[in-house]
Amino acid sequence: MSEIAVLNSKFEKSGTLNTDIRLGAEEINVPVVHQVVKATLAGRRQGNACTKTKSEVSGGGKKPFKQKGTGNARQGSNRSALMVGGGRAHGPKPRNYEQKVNKTVMKKAIQAIIADKLQSGKLTVVEKFETTGKTKEMFNALSGKNLLPALLVAEDKNALVIRATKNIARAKAMGVEGFSVYEAVKFENLVIEKAALETLLKRLV
Repeated sequence: MSEIAVLNSKFEKSGTLNTDIRLGAEEINVPVVHQVVKATLAGRRQGNACTKTKSEVSGGGKKPFKQKGTGNARQGSNRSALMVGGGRAHGPKPRNYEQKVNKTVMKKAIQAIIADKLQSGKLTVVEKFETTGKTKEMFNALSGKNLLPALLVAEDKNALVIRATKNIARAKAMGVEGFSVYEAVKFENLVIEKAALETLLKRLV
């Protein structure tokens, strides 16, 4: 059983959260996290690069120059990839870079990242985010507790929390439904609401 300290809105200890999910150092599975991060970044690629092959460029028909006597290599068409203005050989075409990640791998990655943050002292669990949406207020709260850079995860997509962190370069907020292993790796600290952490842990059961 793992015990996690829970803080109030003033970042003072107010209780603990007990879970049967194993969050020890042995649960930090780096290869699985790497696989999920790689798949996340691959899915963000547009894949819309496109070049024309020799069958798609304009021209062709007439032989560009005679077969012999010019000193040049023989050419049968000005659409060849060897000619200026010709097609591109083996060039990129629109494609989908998405990589499939099954549920078991994703669960192991989430468990590994939570375990890593907990073991390294970079996991901060709060009862609930309380903010008026002011950037300065949020920045002072996070920097005052040395929690930057930080990923803030709320139980729902809290508009005020998102607005308060939007202009903080080293912070980002999201709802637990959009939780990203990549973003958790990117930001050193993970600041999460108690209800949001419970939701994540339920996924691991």
